[in-house]
Parts: sequence; structure tokens; C-alpha cells
Amino acid sequence: MTPTESRCVFIDEFGGTAFFSADEPCLIVAALICQSPRQLELIIKRAHERFGSRAQSGEMKAARSTRQTIRWVLTAIAAQEVGVVAVIVDKRTAIRYPKDPESLYRRAAARVVRLCGERWPRLDVTLDKRYTHAGLRQKLEFSIREGLVGVPGQVVLIHQEDSIGMRPLQAVDYVVWAFGQKYARNDDSYCQLIAEKIIAEEVIGVED
Repeated sequence: MTPTESRCVFIDEFGGTAFFSADEPCLIVAALICQSPRQLELIIKRAHERFGSRAQSGEMKAARSTRQTIRWVLTAIAAQEVGVVAVIVDKRTAIRYPKDPESLYRRAAARVVRLCGERWPRLDVTLDKRYTHAGLRQKLEFSIREGLVGVPGQVVLIHQEDSIGMRPLQAVDYVVWAFGQKYARNDDSYCQLIAEKIIAEEVIGVED
């Protein structure tokens, strides 16, 4: 991947923004970066044909997949010319938890996009649609754009879409799930499958 080219960026999250618990010690936001969405669409299409989906909607989700399916998808992703960026918010670091817990997600998403923007000047960013409320979607977009301040020559398009209709978002679901196993379950075997594609993996605290 050359830094002068534009990139498609697909973003999903693992874990919630609620206060630390043993089940959710962290919030993870990850991006899967590619030249063409078609690369990722074909992976999910073939995974669906090979393994099927446990969801009534037909959506492919790591949490509803067998370990065989997950490993197949991650290995297929690793065979493509893609990049992976992940930001992990360690909720165990909190001394004071924010009054607006969703600020953790906005900050992590903004950081992910900035890490991408520092490498590629033109980004077409699609996030898994987290909010139904238009005001919250606007607040997220503002945070992302604010996070790009100081990055020269940056052009970014931002979309928030439902993953049911977007196979590339289903692909990044498997990637962020792999990071979830590493940081929440102490199992890095799934991240190892995509290790060569990881461009940035950054752990931050709640109050960083």
C-alpha cells in the first residue's frame, strides 16, 4: 500500500462503554483498511456459502460463528492487501469515569481514523451504525473530524451504516472480535492470524 492512494476504512467495536466489569474490561475500536470493498465482500460471501449464518438476517458475525469459521475468515482477510488499526480503551485505568460514557467510543473511533489519516490522505470511512439518534451520529462525526485537525491535506468521507447490508462491516466484525479475545479473554491466537496486517495497535486509558 502506498501512502498517496485513497483507502476505504471499515470500523466496528467490541465491548461497551459502561464502567469496567470482569466481562468487559475494555472497549476496542478497530478498522480494516483496503483499496476496494470488493476484496472484503467476496470473503464474507464465500464464508456464508461455505459455513452459513446462524443469524436469521443472514449476517455473518464472529460471536455467532464457529471457531472454524472465524479462523477461515481471518486467514482469508490476512491473504488480502489490507491493513488493520486497533485502539483499545483499558477501562481498568479509570479513576473518574466520564459523565458521558459514549465519549470513550467517540475518542477511540477518532483515534483510529487519525491513525489511518496519518498514513493515507484520502479516506472513505464507514462505521457500523451505533446510534439511531441523528444528534449522536453528528456528534460522532464531529469528534472524528476534530481528531484529524493538524493532519495536512486530509480528505475524509464518513458514513454510518447498518452492518446487515454491508459485508465489509461484517468482515471487520471478525477482526475486532479477535482483538476482543486478546484483551478481554487473554487469547491472542486469533490476532496472530492477522498479525502481519496490523499497522497500529494502541492501548489508551480512560483519562488519557
